[in-house]
Order: sequence, then C-alpha cells, then structure tokens
Amino acid sequence: MTTASPSRMPVLYLSHGAPPLADDALWPSQLANWAAGLPRPRAILVVSAHWESAPATVGATTTVPLTYDFWGFPERYYQVRYPAPGAPELAERVRALVGTPGSAVHHDTGRGLDHGAYVPLAEMYPEADVPVLQLSLPTLDPSRLLAFGRRLAPLREEGVLILGSGFFTHNLGEILWGAGPDEAHGWSREFDDWGARALAAGDVDALLDFENAAPAGRVAHPRTEHFAPLFVSLGAGEADLDSISTAVDGFWGGLAKRSVQLG
Repeated sequence: MTTASPSRMPVLYLSHGAPPLADDALWPSQLANWAAGLPRPRAILVVSAHWESAPATVGATTTVPLTYDFWGFPERYYQVRYPAPGAPELAERVRALVGTPGSAVHHDTGRGLDHGAYVPLAEMYPEADVPVLQLSLPTLDPSRLLAFGRRLAPLREEGVLILGSGFFTHNLGEILWGAGPDEAHGWSREFDDWGARALAAGDVDALLDFENAAPAGRVAHPRTEHFAPLFVSLGAGEADLDSISTAVDGFWGGLAKRSVQLG
C-alpha cells in the first residue's frame, strides 16, 4: 500500500441512508453516477456512524461479513450480500498511521461492514470488487476526529478512497416516512443550508462548533454520531478545503442527504 498513485484520491462524506435506500427512485443513481466520476480506488476505507470503538479498531480483513445493524425491516434486507475483498495491507497502513505506542489500533476480526458501509457501496461499486476496510470512530469529539483524519491523509496518495459515512441531518424521532425528495422539516432545511454554506466557505471552525453555531444544531443531531464522520473526512481532505463540492443533496424522509467530495 505504499506505492503512490499518479494522482491523489478524493475524500468523501456521504449520507448513507437506511437499507431501503436501494428502493428509492433517485438516490441509488445519484450514488452510482458519483462513483462513476471518481478515479478507480485501490481500496476503500470506511468510517461509519454505526461503529464507535475506542481505541481505533479495524474490522475484518480477510473474509468480510456484513453486520445487519438494524431492526424491524422486511426479511429481504437481511438477505443482501456484498462480498467485497478484504484489505489486510490497508489495515497495516492504518495501524502505522494512527496507532501510537500508548494506544495501538485494535483489530476486530469478526466485525463486518455495517449498513453505513455496504448500503452505499452496493450502489457505488455494485460488483463488490474493490477491497474494503472499515475503521471505527474512536471518539465523537469533532476536533479529535479532525486530527484523526489528518493522520489518514497519506492514504490518498496510495490510491485509497477515504469515505466518511453518516447523515447530514439525523433525527429519527422526526423522520417523515414516505416523504418526497423535497419534503423536510424547517429545522432540517435550515441546518442543511447552514452546513452547505459553511462547507463551501471551508469554514472548519464553524463546522466544529455545529451544535452551537448552526440553526437547530441539537435538533438536527440529538446525538452527533452521524455528523462525526464528516470531521474525519475534513481532516483527511484538508489539502482540498478550497474545492469542496456537493455530489448529492435533497432530502430522504425529511433528513438532509447532503454528500460532499474534497479533491
């Protein structure tokens, strides 16, 4: 994994959706079109809102199972398969980059890809032919996650696509099941608009203080784990803060599905 690729890979933050994303009339094609315009990655490193573990932990690296970390959905969603190759060499590089003598990176050999990883990847790379590694969120502290992402940045030169997977607004108590792509609560629209402007300006300080700086910050994120992967992506993509672009916008279930690319 130490051979540099001809160009630096971009970094993504995406809103990953629930398992029914595959049935949506619009979103799967948006993700597929986004992936089609990206350089072909040698491997994908996913940091998902659905895996918090400290110290930082890498998941399965040989046979990579799926973790069906959701409840109450029709049985067919538990039959989905995504047999991506593992990425043991990438796991070693991650250990070297983010591990410290007092806090080595752990390895959970049985931890598969959760729905924050495989649900979007099934739309973006449906052949499941790119090696994938999942890495836990070691904290929810935005500043620490920004620093964590910075340490992962060298992977971009090695052909690795770093993907932070969350949801730009995430309040399941207020979700509008069956809502159209333009339907949303006012708080979701306000937070999404604020976040879009902060990202376009590269205003990392404002984003780090989103709970206080954003309108309805604590309503949009009663718990912050779905915004947290953004800070990993911002750290890893810090060299490209002046070229953040939105790849997907709009709403799903009233939640903002804004997804962005750095580089």
